[in-house]
Amino acid sequence: MSNHTQVKSPNMKSLFANRVVQSILLSGLFLQLGIWVRNFAILLFVTEQTNKDPFALSLIYVAEFAPIFLFSFVGGTFADRWRPKRTMVLCDVLSALSVFIVLLALVFGGWKAIFFATLVSSILSQFSQPSGMKLFKLHVPESLMQLGMSMYQTMNAVFMILGPMIGTLIYYRFGINTAVAIMGICFLLSAAVLTFLPPDRKVEARSTTNLSQEMKMGFQYVISNRIFLFMGGFFLAAGMGLGLINPLGIFVVTDHLGLTPEYLQWFTAVNGIGMILGGVVAMILSRKTTPQSMLLVGFIFSAVSVATVGSVKLVWLALMAQFISGLMVPLIHIACNTLVLNNAEEVFVGRVNGILNPLFMGGMVMNMSLVGVLKEQLSLTPIFLIASGLFVIGAFAMLPMFRMKQVKQMKVAKMHH
Repeated sequence: MSNHTQVKSPNMKSLFANRVVQSILLSGLFLQLGIWVRNFAILLFVTEQTNKDPFALSLIYVAEFAPIFLFSFVGGTFADRWRPKRTMVLCDVLSALSVFIVLLALVFGGWKAIFFATLVSSILSQFSQPSGMKLFKLHVPESLMQLGMSMYQTMNAVFMILGPMIGTLIYYRFGINTAVAIMGICFLLSAAVLTFLPPDRKVEARSTTNLSQEMKMGFQYVISNRIFLFMGGFFLAAGMGLGLINPLGIFVVTDHLGLTPEYLQWFTAVNGIGMILGGVVAMILSRKTTPQSMLLVGFIFSAVSVATVGSVKLVWLALMAQFISGLMVPLIHIACNTLVLNNAEEVFVGRVNGILNPLFMGGMVMNMSLVGVLKEQLSLTPIFLIASGLFVIGAFAMLPMFRMKQVKQMKVAKMHH
């Protein structure tokens, strides 16, 4: 009876008692540390080596983001085929290995090998991340899932503020060789923590389908499942909205509000603090509300705050809107991940994730590349209003999910009768 009650009312104690949650959170801590040291140490190192060459600097971002498009769905498919624990440990060990190879190259003067470290660890994370989602699906009760996701997202948000500081500090205090060694050690520590996960379940019968058949099955599963079609709609809308506003922060500060570029750091900090608090709010809400409701709140408030940032000339009001915008990011992320885990069958979690994530990233990168052209044709306010409109579209795209939830509840009620 007590066990049933524990699952019914999710709380922090029952969450932290879960071995999978403990291991994934601690592994995530080491990974975040390694990734942020990688991102900033490499960025600063390449900036110095190439004397701020824009092509070399853009190559870092290509190495970081291109694998999300090229390997997300393939990685998700393999995550569905392979044992999740073994996949995650192997990916972390290979990431560490690639980093130590780069360290050797640096010692012997081949600094361009640094791009290889970013590329390899970014590719491997496309296999590791869906395996982590799968472990959540396998070992965490549904009532604790949203709370667990909130914890993970809050940790990521904290690192979005602390990560750049840590990466910059390590690079300037100790140099690139130490920074690269720290990256490798972080990946190895993550792998070591993951070995404490429960052993992978034995696969009863080896799948006879090949990779291309399984990829095709993944697409068919998403297309035939209306909930994922709606999710595809709002993933794309959210990505496109963020893609329009992300590169324009400096213009909001200088052109729109008439401040000096240094003030951008305060807007970034306010946004980051909003994200940390958003993770905490999501943790509190996850016990009382459905992911659908959380997502709708996230989209509506994002639409209002984005429109406000691009329209008002009052600095305090723009900062408040920026804070609310940051507050909503974890709510949207956590609700989306919870919806995937709640609605995807275990054997399809990786592939669903591998289709929806590139839609979000694709929308974001596509609109980021259009911002330059739009900025020449339009002033800042219309661009922000377009972005706000995209969040409104996202809110409308998810409304049918409330109806589907009601239908599902009615079916469950009939089965109990």
